[in-house]
Amino acid sequence: MIDADKRSAIFALHQEGMGVREISRRLRLGRNTVRRIIRQQGRMPAPVRAERVRIDPQLLETLYKACDGRAQRVHEKLVEEEGIEVTYPTLTRRLREMGISAPAKSRCDQVPDEPGAEMQHDTTVYTIKLDGKPARLVASLLYLRYSKRRYLRFYRAFNRFRMKCFLHEALSFWGYGARECIIDNTNLARLRGTGQAALIVPEMERFGAAYGFRFLCHEIRHANRKAGEERSFWTVETNFLPGRTFRSMEDLNAQAFAWATVRMEHRPQGKARLVPAKAFEHEQSYLIELPAHLPAPYKVHERGTDQYGYAAFEGNYYWVPGTKREDVKVLQYADRLKLYRARECLAEYPLPADGLKNAKFAPPGQPQPRHNPSNRRRPTEEEEKRLRAMDERVGRYLDFALKPKGIARHHFLRQLFALSREISPEIFLRVIERALRYRIVAIPTLQRIALLLLDAPERPLPAVDIDESFRTRESYLEGRLSDAPDFSRYNRILEKSKDE
Repeated sequence: MIDADKRSAIFALHQEGMGVREISRRLRLGRNTVRRIIRQQGRMPAPVRAERVRIDPQLLETLYKACDGRAQRVHEKLVEEEGIEVTYPTLTRRLREMGISAPAKSRCDQVPDEPGAEMQHDTTVYTIKLDGKPARLVASLLYLRYSKRRYLRFYRAFNRFRMKCFLHEALSFWGYGARECIIDNTNLARLRGTGQAALIVPEMERFGAAYGFRFLCHEIRHANRKAGEERSFWTVETNFLPGRTFRSMEDLNAQAFAWATVRMEHRPQGKARLVPAKAFEHEQSYLIELPAHLPAPYKVHERGTDQYGYAAFEGNYYWVPGTKREDVKVLQYADRLKLYRARECLAEYPLPADGLKNAKFAPPGQPQPRHNPSNRRRPTEEEEKRLRAMDERVGRYLDFALKPKGIARHHFLRQLFALSREISPEIFLRVIERALRYRIVAIPTLQRIALLLLDAPERPLPAVDIDESFRTRESYLEGRLSDAPDFSRYNRILEKSKDE
């Protein structure tokens, strides 16, 4: 029987425009069941109980033993041989009531809510719009079972290091932790085995011991063992994500933090109307208090220092103070980086905003470096944006001309942008029109066209006669079916000479 709250939720989602297929997937119900509940407008149906069928208990027991405990065969013999019209669910219920057949084992053991005993962690994937663009993000949530406190954070990707950073952040915010952390059979914390036989990764076992808890995996297909965590994700889907807009990852996590630690902290939960903030005050004496100044988890990376004093990390460049150009150790924390050489901390940098790449950073209050990193990329997005903004004809020309990738593309864009700054917009547009007409992509040719227009700006340039009969020539017909020449060898030579 589907309870009244779930029926109301199904009808509310239907009224908001969600399809039957999506409702069925999210709530894990059959589509026919969803359609029936929508027809009933989410109301509980009136109970209709069929007339009780009388079956001799002795007959049931005899048939059950004769059929080796197979209730389906008992049902067939009752209908076909005894002439008793009884449904299969009614028969199985009668067998359970009489104690003839044992009830089916529940999906997971019922564990009572005990203060300070348990917290639950899990992740799930959502597609969320950031600044109007959909992004596939991982939501990590920690749930304190007794007091029903939550801590929520989103990540681009989630691995073992980020799992440690998240648990440290959540437990440090609470100041307390439970004795056990229930997880699924994820390889982020599990080495091998499943359920009670699971062996935890030694690294994660030591991490949990520092905070006073141990990881426990629930049995396979027993996700209800952490039902509070699963219900929390449903609350995220139905209460946090709808009706909110997010400008960036930082904005998303700021709103998630406020929702989980402020709004949900003081909102009554469940039928008991329990307020997590008040329940936590009672549970504190049963929880494990975290040690003061508990060090945050970090990950060590070896990096070299280029001739201009920069160390590269995840697409950005960080200046290493001093004059030495030796290798450094980069300690990656959840929110910052530390640069070490010979056990001496040279600099500390906050991690850049999400999505920022190819940026350079230097510590404040020290002499700033005069040069750019040696291997820093020189993107041309800004040049292309300005060129396309000049006129739609320039955009059509760029769509044709920007087929090459890599260095050749950026080199062409820089030269074309420089040409647009050297001549007037009117002359530049005339150059682009002629180049698009005759399919010209060579910068020297574009420069010669510009010189001709500058010499006689009022006189139109003569048209170039093209003999269209070349397509019918025997040499053209023969050559068009041959393989295209491979110029990659010469491209590598040109790229090498540019780098030198």
